[in-house]
Amino acid sequence: MPLSKIQFQSGIDKQITTYGAEGKWIDSKNVRFRNGLPEKIGGWSKVQQERLVGVARSSHAWVSLDGVRYIAIGTDRKLYVYSEGVSYDITPIRLEEALTNPFTTNGTTTVSVADASHGASAGDFVTFDSFSAVDGLDMNAEFEVTTVTDANNYTLTHSSAASGSTAGGGGTGNAKYQLPVGSARSSYGYGWGTGTYGTTTGVDGWGESRQGSNLILEATSWSFDTFGEDLLACRGDGALYRWDLSAGTSSRAVKISQAPGTSRVVLVSSPDRHIFLMGTETTIGASNTQDDLFFRFSSQEDYTNWTPSSINTAGSFRVQDGSKIMAAVRSRGSILVWTDTALHVVNNIGPPFIFGLTQIGSNCGAVSPTSMAEINGVTYWMSQTSFYMFDGAVKKLDCLVQDFVYDDIETSSYVQICCGINSDFNEVTWYYASDGSDYLDRSVTYNYQENVWHTNTMARTTWIDRGVYPKPYGLSYSATTAANNETIHGITNGCSTIYSHETGYNDDGGIMEAYITSGDFDIEDGQTVFHTSRVIPDFKNQVGDVTIDINFANYPTTPNIRTFQKTGITPTTKYFSVRGRGRQANLKITSDEIDTDWRFGTLRLDVTPDGMR
Repeated sequence: MPLSKIQFQSGIDKQITTYGAEGKWIDSKNVRFRNGLPEKIGGWSKVQQERLVGVARSSHAWVSLDGVRYIAIGTDRKLYVYSEGVSYDITPIRLEEALTNPFTTNGTTTVSVADASHGASAGDFVTFDSFSAVDGLDMNAEFEVTTVTDANNYTLTHSSAASGSTAGGGGTGNAKYQLPVGSARSSYGYGWGTGTYGTTTGVDGWGESRQGSNLILEATSWSFDTFGEDLLACRGDGALYRWDLSAGTSSRAVKISQAPGTSRVVLVSSPDRHIFLMGTETTIGASNTQDDLFFRFSSQEDYTNWTPSSINTAGSFRVQDGSKIMAAVRSRGSILVWTDTALHVVNNIGPPFIFGLTQIGSNCGAVSPTSMAEINGVTYWMSQTSFYMFDGAVKKLDCLVQDFVYDDIETSSYVQICCGINSDFNEVTWYYASDGSDYLDRSVTYNYQENVWHTNTMARTTWIDRGVYPKPYGLSYSATTAANNETIHGITNGCSTIYSHETGYNDDGGIMEAYITSGDFDIEDGQTVFHTSRVIPDFKNQVGDVTIDINFANYPTTPNIRTFQKTGITPTTKYFSVRGRGRQANLKITSDEIDTDWRFGTLRLDVTPDGMR
């Protein structure tokens, strides 16, 4: 008989049964689709050995006026600027004061600090300078607060043990307290006030804390934009900060005191350069007036002028649909603003109102501040139940992996979801947390050029497309590893690493496993049992060895009759022999060695009719 040729459609389909997915791929890891064919994705490597403190949630790349490249990175514990291979801590200082003899030692690594107005919490960071040594300990360094004893005292952990015990030492120096740390993960709120009065579910008695609720305490997020070459940064439900690039990388971001002190999102309009703060205060400076649906814009070209008057262009709006503003992005000459339920567009209409607000979509809200991405005038985003795009009209994307994603997603971690563009491969990827996971551990990718989807287990918490840098940059988080920054004493676990993507074939020098699995396909017409004796693989640009598994069966509901695995398929392998029989089969291609790469085309089988025995 002539060779039987098996071809597969592009993309992953998880919406139908394995048998119904004949001619389709149903599962993959570290595989993408290009020109209709599956191929192993590009590798990644660290851009610096130093790890950043905390879980990176947002990033923004730009170029200074003199051509130097920068990336702002916001974590739950710090604010960084990365530039040309080095990261700099620019976390704002919330309190700076002079102290006299604040340190008490006890012959161990524990040091107590007396400060009547410290306002710190465990995990916060403080830097000391100008103090004298205490029992051999140099205290002029940065520390993470270990415990808070009371409103006037806290403890630190030094990298060395004190040589003795001293109560009140160090002389006179300065203490600089950084912005309080946020939350590394989302969680459900518990305790008094988290439920409706008078209900008893989950409560054992009067005055006892409620042990379950639908109230989600959101993980810390950041929002960035640039004003000229300077960075504007807003931590979720926090103040607006400016990092003056001309002051150098040793300077820190400084609070803009004239701006609202509590906001969710910052964005600069183009080309008119009004600064928008969304989910902000109705009364500037009064945090108790924060309205999650209210946004303000400053006077043009002035981030210090927020009060509307007849001689400026400042103003405000309140969105009606939704419970909170989630995100905003510039697109198609306008500003798109998402709430948790709807999409609005803001346009510059000129005096006297300056901007106009129009709702353009409902039941299509965004799940997080970083769940959308814009490319070539088209915006893609993830909602609570579906994926959407906006190209002048709101459209729901037909997704063949939708049930797989939404049936196994941690809803309390929605706010952590990150979206990134890989423009060289026409991909938009959402990184999300699987059900029960505290952190992002999976991803789903849409190829907007070929209209296909694939899934993966790659975890990135923020992503930057190539442009400022020649390769895409992604950040990965480890909750069990401490940042290897020896200048911070007492640092606890939880750090992020910056990777450059589409570089080589490996996972930072190690093995990057890649595989793709097909649905069941009929051998000939599926009516007769066939014997397969030879398989002719079809690879392009193959580097290294590949393994092929073929499983044979007679019916979809019965176990495989035979599984045949061929390892060591090289670029010169013409064919390999098998002994398989059945009405149908499925295929799995795997590579799990260093420096492997491949792209798969078609499959051809040498088959002959066979009996039932």
